[in-house]
Amino acid sequence: MFENLSERLDRSFKLLKGEGKITEINVAETLKDVRKALLDADVNYKVAKSFTDTVKVKALGQNVLTSVKPSQLMVKIVHDELATLMGGTATELELNGSPAIVLMSGLQGSGKTTFSGKLANLLKSKKGKKPLLVAADVYRPAAIEQLRVVGEQVGVPVYMEPENKNPVEIAQNAIKLAKANGNDVVIVDTAGRLAIDEQMMNEITAIKKAIQPDEILFVVDAMTGQDAVNTAKEFNERLDFNGVVLTKLDGDTRGGAALSIRTVVDKPIKFVGTGEKMDALDVFHPERMADRILGMGDIVSLVERAQEQYNEEEAKRLQKKIAKNQFDFNDFISQIQQIKKMGNLKELAAMIPGVGKALKDIDIDDNAFKSIEAIIYSMTPAERSNPAILNGSRRARIAKGSGTNIQEVNKLIKQFDETRKMMRMLTTQKPGGKKFPSFKR
Repeated sequence: MFENLSERLDRSFKLLKGEGKITEINVAETLKDVRKALLDADVNYKVAKSFTDTVKVKALGQNVLTSVKPSQLMVKIVHDELATLMGGTATELELNGSPAIVLMSGLQGSGKTTFSGKLANLLKSKKGKKPLLVAADVYRPAAIEQLRVVGEQVGVPVYMEPENKNPVEIAQNAIKLAKANGNDVVIVDTAGRLAIDEQMMNEITAIKKAIQPDEILFVVDAMTGQDAVNTAKEFNERLDFNGVVLTKLDGDTRGGAALSIRTVVDKPIKFVGTGEKMDALDVFHPERMADRILGMGDIVSLVERAQEQYNEEEAKRLQKKIAKNQFDFNDFISQIQQIKKMGNLKELAAMIPGVGKALKDIDIDDNAFKSIEAIIYSMTPAERSNPAILNGSRRARIAKGSGTNIQEVNKLIKQFDETRKMMRMLTTQKPGGKKFPSFKR
């Protein structure tokens, strides 16, 4: 996402390179290019114009320090304004009810049902909540079954009344059950249409009136571009929702919705969907998104994802094994699984400053670990625990069992040996550069 916009903005800032100071002429030229870049990214025209006008005023009012280049100052101003444009700071869900009620709204195909499951998973795993999903879409034949499957995936119960065609009654009955069972959050998945119509609006308004939700979230497909903004505006006029959820931000989207929607409806973007998996959901941080757009990476989000997979006891156990030179293929495969849980490999790499641009035209396959996993899983438990016994005949058997060849097996074992040596060096290294004494048994 935002790759084209990032590239265009980078080219725009280059117009100021070599300039000794910021003037009205070179700023106007740069911002003309910035405005074109925003419009190409499907940003609302009025939003793009207002944005560049604000940047121009701030840029011309700045004195460029001798240690700061005009292009660097312009990047800083654009970064701050992008963050402000998208809301400034992250906005939390307000879950104060007992139970707290979250009502989903949006068009059919926007990803409401999948997001409902992702939100339930996030609240359960990271907030310690006990959510209940409610199937209140009585029109789409597969909607109830889809939510049931999603609930099963994340281990959250789903309330459904397949024969009842009254969504208001279904929602009210679900809340009664939640109170009886101790569910502290109720997430109501409602019906959508292919386009906005009066019947849909009347129905969701009736549900809102009947259950008095703590949060109404408008779920929108980011790939619909400017149409997403127009749809959000109409829903907000009827529902006065609390926040926006942008789905499919991992797709081939120009990103205009993320940059326009906050200004047009004056409601914060609360979450973004970044993939199909149930844990592919991020709280929306405007400043971090501005970092990504300007190619600065997003180290904070990368560290947060790593911390989510970090287990202190496991880390201590692993450190002891490395120090004793006992790190084996079981530990190796365990580390691979942790990396995979962090998300899409290309997205993770793009969070490292400067790496995103370098990877723009490089395809990083999410299945990159598959052949490694196949080789390791083709080993016997004894071979995984004691790599030293991997002789020629064993390697040939592993290659055959994993569907690879002997060269790939040899390459993996060599890389594993080098990794193990490097890890042991780092583990046994004193801060002053001396190694701890090693004792042979």
